[in-house]
Amino acid sequence: MATYPNVIAPLFEDVFRTDYRLKGCWTKEIFGNSNPLVLELGCGKGEYTVALAEKYPEKNFLGVDIKGARIWVGATKALQNKKTNVAFLRTRIDFIESCFIQGEVSEIWITFPDPQPQQSRENKRLTSPRFLQSYQKIMKPEGIIHLKTDSQSLFDYTRETVKAKNFQVIACYDDLYNSSITDDILSVQTHYEKIFIDKGFSIKYLKFAFLVQ
Repeated sequence: MATYPNVIAPLFEDVFRTDYRLKGCWTKEIFGNSNPLVLELGCGKGEYTVALAEKYPEKNFLGVDIKGARIWVGATKALQNKKTNVAFLRTRIDFIESCFIQGEVSEIWITFPDPQPQQSRENKRLTSPRFLQSYQKIMKPEGIIHLKTDSQSLFDYTRETVKAKNFQVIACYDDLYNSSITDDILSVQTHYEKIFIDKGFSIKYLKFAFLVQ
């Protein structure tokens, strides 16, 4: 994967308590344009990253994950399909403030993250106040966050967190596929999502912005 032009893999010392060389320069240096930048955090095999890039060619999409074997799947598909508006960043999500400047990111997708159900692991939830604070520091003021999950506990936790912060809820569904929503991108199903659906789990979806209501 080191030969892949659409995969960026900083060393630990490149992002730990320091600014990464591409901070503030992603759209220009990686995508060669000034289009909006969208992240998928914990992108896994990159199904959503690639699907979004195919649907919205006027935007740039960057999948972020620490596991290279998973990223390889999405990066390979993007290269095979000649998608120039999709790339992957192999790093820990803890380091995103080292990678992006304020206002650099327009949108974030979080699809089926580990719910980290133990109370002692709350800070590791990708929708915890700690992570939301990091996202807010790199996003545009009107930036949008999407969460898809099969976990009722994570869904409830995120709703409560968003409510406590008084952020703007744009859409909220306890059972996405039995709802009236018509946006076809929400029907894109990841590997893990298909497993959950086959087991009878309902899929939850929350869309919100940091704009205070």
